[in-house]
Amino acid sequence: MQAWILWAVSLFLFSGCTVGPDFVRPKAPLADHYNHGKDPSETVSIGGQSQRFEQGVGPIANWWNLFNSKQLDAAVAEGLANNPGLEAAQASLRQSNDNLQAGYGIFYPQISAGFNPTRQLYSPAHIGNPAPGSIFNLLTLSASVSYSLDIFGGERRAVENLQSQVDLQRSTVLGAYLALSGNIVNTTIATAAYRDEIINTEQLISLQKEQIAITEKQYQAGTVSYTAVLSLRSQLASIEATLPPLRQRLSQSEHLLATLAGHAPSEWTPTEVSMSELALPSKLPLSLPSELVRQRPDILVAEAQLHGASANIGVARAAQFPSFTLNGTYGQNATSMNRLFGSNARFWSLGADITTPLFDGGTLSSRRQAAIDAYQQSLALYRQTVLATFAQVADTVRALEHDAETMQAESHSVQASEELLHLARINYQTGTANFQQVLAADIQYHQAKLGYLQAQAQRLQDTTALFVALGGGWDAVDELGKQNRP
Repeated sequence: MQAWILWAVSLFLFSGCTVGPDFVRPKAPLADHYNHGKDPSETVSIGGQSQRFEQGVGPIANWWNLFNSKQLDAAVAEGLANNPGLEAAQASLRQSNDNLQAGYGIFYPQISAGFNPTRQLYSPAHIGNPAPGSIFNLLTLSASVSYSLDIFGGERRAVENLQSQVDLQRSTVLGAYLALSGNIVNTTIATAAYRDEIINTEQLISLQKEQIAITEKQYQAGTVSYTAVLSLRSQLASIEATLPPLRQRLSQSEHLLATLAGHAPSEWTPTEVSMSELALPSKLPLSLPSELVRQRPDILVAEAQLHGASANIGVARAAQFPSFTLNGTYGQNATSMNRLFGSNARFWSLGADITTPLFDGGTLSSRRQAAIDAYQQSLALYRQTVLATFAQVADTVRALEHDAETMQAESHSVQASEELLHLARINYQTGTANFQQVLAADIQYHQAKLGYLQAQAQRLQDTTALFVALGGGWDAVDELGKQNRP
């Protein structure tokens, strides 16, 4: 008995040992900027408005509110409430949590009970007895207990891997949340731009037709050649050819918004938003690289995969050591129910199973090396994800800088063409210019306005891209993850 007690105590003392490496999060980068040299602090000013980058500041929760559009806020809210892709990600998170809870069961004794009534024909011949066989009933009522001693920590590493899967799925939910909100904002901006471009193009076509009508009368009067009429008709046809693609893009954007909101296009009425109803955020966050690696979902997914690969090394290493299981059984068996609970019907057993690998042809050591190789692969993929993320932020910051320069040039073009139109109207009223010159100036103004609308939409979309590249509003994203934990 003393030997058994000492043996059991030794097992429990060894049970605190866990083989394999303990996971350590990769160190955050020391860099404090994304672009070579340094990041810009501010874009050029357009009409007295510029965008300033706030170094070391992360995105606010519900960052799309900065566009100051109630229609946009409503579209994002509807998408977050009804999008099937987000619902699927949330279900995967709940599934991984359930798998983790199931994995914890290995640390508890496994208890089972059974009742086995049988009718048997027993033949004594198999023990050399020539007596005739007999038929009898046998009732067995039993309970068994088994407990695996996780002495080398293989089960703990397996559960650690399940925990990494929970972290991975939670980050996947956050990524789905971020991608969905970014897609809705981007598509809403595109829809507004297409709608305004269509209106401006239709006005341009109307002016062009009016100019053609005047030129045709001049041709009939013999003051201009027919080539002037043909030239204007060619210009009109080119402008009219741009309308169908614009309308097609508008329809596609509206259909995409319906899908993102969780509706079929036929069951959803698009909300009309114009570019003038979308404000340009003047203060832009620019998280430090050390903060970005702790909040961007795709980096967190890569980190969770790295954690799981680390845990698998411990699982493979523990498989090379002995495994220990304690088990016990207690029960009653008898040939009839009235004898089942008698003292003579009792049986029990206590024991332990000890299994150790002796020779496996190198299988276990190769599996451990494969787990190490998988960890190295995950580490390289993690680093690649971080590098790609930093490049994306750097690209977006530079894009916003160049968007402002493009929009400044387009703004100057609109101002110049607007001033030209104003002078043409004054000259027409004073009799120093004809109406055709006014129409030509008006056409030039609408063409400049089209370029300005496209530059404005690109700037708004790149602003959205910056919020997405920085991981969105971390507080809001983390809160969503908490709401969907079991």
